[in-house]
Amino acid sequence: MSAIADESASTETIKVLFTLYEGFDTMSVAGPLEALSRAQHNTKDTATKAFECSFVGNTAAMKSAQGATFKADMDYEDATEDIEEFDVLVVPSGPTNEVIESKAEPLALIKKWVDVQEKNPAKERTIIAVSTGTLLLAEQGLLEGLAATTHPDYYTRLETICQNASTRDLSERTDVMEERYVVNNARFDLGENPDENPYIVRKRPDGVAAGHARRKSIARKGSNAWKESRRRESIARRASMPLGGMRVITTGGVTAGLDASLYLVASLVSHESAEEVARVMQYTWIKGVTVDAIDV
Repeated sequence: MSAIADESASTETIKVLFTLYEGFDTMSVAGPLEALSRAQHNTKDTATKAFECSFVGNTAAMKSAQGATFKADMDYEDATEDIEEFDVLVVPSGPTNEVIESKAEPLALIKKWVDVQEKNPAKERTIIAVSTGTLLLAEQGLLEGLAATTHPDYYTRLETICQNASTRDLSERTDVMEERYVVNNARFDLGENPDENPYIVRKRPDGVAAGHARRKSIARKGSNAWKESRRRESIARRASMPLGGMRVITTGGVTAGLDASLYLVASLVSHESAEEVARVMQYTWIKGVTVDAIDV
């Protein structure tokens, strides 16, 4: 069962796994961790925490590029065995070129995550890649036929990896965009009046939203929280989507991981919860775009 499959399951804990590797960027982990750990199903009840976060690493203590040490709850072998227990996989930024060249983790775990979703699309799963973490998704072919973003300094690198992957796999190209975050395979109901949807941001007359898109797209701003939709999703329809309907979120720089995490809180818990998290953190939520979402 998805953690948000229906109203009766709306208070279940959503399990998140952070994939740590040597030299990861602290903020790309700490930002999402801060936002997700503060989210509550009931904003007035601290006993209703929405997310449970765990860490996987090659060693028991994983050090970031900035010198912060995070305790890993499991190694990659154990994480691979227990992967079906999780709902969200977070891939932080870091020395991704080294990871790709050495074919190191979390590359294999990312591929396993996709395999599990494609075999069992009945469960809703999400992968979030923060900043240059997007390059690892691209290397594993997750972004073929989708849209994505990364840190601005790595747009060209991302395009190169995506082009090589699409040539290797004989698949569709990736649409690289200049956005705060980009969501693929989202499911939402726009509602009777799109102007009242808190996620939709009107574009300027020239067709460009906040930030200049690297590629023109039919992107729409954000998603509605599942609990606010009155219609049930077709699992068969989800299964026909790329990657078995897995929600794929990529972000710009490390601080954009906060924005994407707030989007996830709103999608899996409620918009009210996301806004409360932002309020407590005294953070202004900058919204990204949702591409090719289906209205269920």
